[in-house]
Amino acid sequence: MAKALIGFVGGPTSDQLRETARMHRRIADLEAEVLRLKIENDGLLAAVREHIEPVTAGDLLEPAAH
Repeated sequence: MAKALIGFVGGPTSDQLRETARMHRRIADLEAEVLRLKIENDGLLAAVREHIEPVTAGDLLEPAAH
């Protein structure tokens, strides 16, 4: 039945193998980009945390001074 779904009785064609290889490379490139962006985001968050005063729930309940 699997052969009928694929539409032929042999293995994958050379075009299919090339397309599969291309897709694997693209996936690897995208995974690397996601990792790079996560690392960059973590660095940006760390930099922001160094410059922002922590806010507690109590701070939010106090009336603002004018």
